[in-house]
Amino acid sequence: MFKHQGNKRNLRHNLKIASLLSFVAGLVNVAGFLAVQKLTTNVTGHFAFFVDEIFKLNFKQGFIYFLYIFFFFLGSFFSSLLVEFLLRKNEKYTYVIPTAIESIILFGIAVFGEHLIIQNPDFIAYTLLFAMGLQNSLVTKISNATVRTTHLTGLFTDLGIELSQLFFYHEDSFRKKLFVSIKLRMTIISFFFTGGITGGIFYSNMGLHVLLIGVMALLLGLLYNRNLQYTNIDIEERNNMLEDIINKDTDNLRGTVILGFNLEYDTYPYSLVAGNLGTNLQDDLEL
Repeated sequence: MFKHQGNKRNLRHNLKIASLLSFVAGLVNVAGFLAVQKLTTNVTGHFAFFVDEIFKLNFKQGFIYFLYIFFFFLGSFFSSLLVEFLLRKNEKYTYVIPTAIESIILFGIAVFGEHLIIQNPDFIAYTLLFAMGLQNSLVTKISNATVRTTHLTGLFTDLGIELSQLFFYHEDSFRKKLFVSIKLRMTIISFFFTGGITGGIFYSNMGLHVLLIGVMALLLGLLYNRNLQYTNIDIEERNNMLEDIINKDTDNLRGTVILGFNLEYDTYPYSLVAGNLGTNLQDDLEL
């Protein structure tokens, strides 16, 4: 879910990360709004309010709206900076650390939020916007800009375009791509809505402690990603790679030797490699 990046990702990877992070974003959006009456997952509305306050010459309030925008930007900048740094230092933790930081931020607001609502409600908005900027940048980087989870305006725009194209494009290959994209966007919208409903239902009893649900979801996602050793999709990808090697022109070769190493885990399913290939590469070799 987290470990595959860019062209290595497929629909299943994107659906998993989209469902997890859009659920968290929907929960944060509703919980943040109920707590401080501010949108905490996107900045489109804040920009309009910022311009409005500037025209009213209310610069103090305008500066506060500017900070909402800035902290979302800062979260995005920090996330990308951290990912690029970790890619060069220790790729293993590239996406674990940013997600852990988001979890810590949400945990902090969940624990201290009730006090902050009284003392400094804007700090809650700043912090949640930073966390959502971090998340949006992270998932954009992972999915090669295929998935965005913190706001729905662009999603509904793209969904409307793609649904309209179904009436005019009848080529099977193009329609297949459309349905894949529509499925992904509907998943994000559905889980964002589910997260919002969850946040609204539990906020009345839990207050900002409802953010602990989001923390648990993120940690479970990291745990799932860590313990997922060899899934069916990994087997399919592996077999496709091996078939590409086997099917190459081998007229001038005596045979093919494939060695598989798993650097992350102590065991590697050699029996699956031997069974799924179904080849007898060494039958004609004379050693």
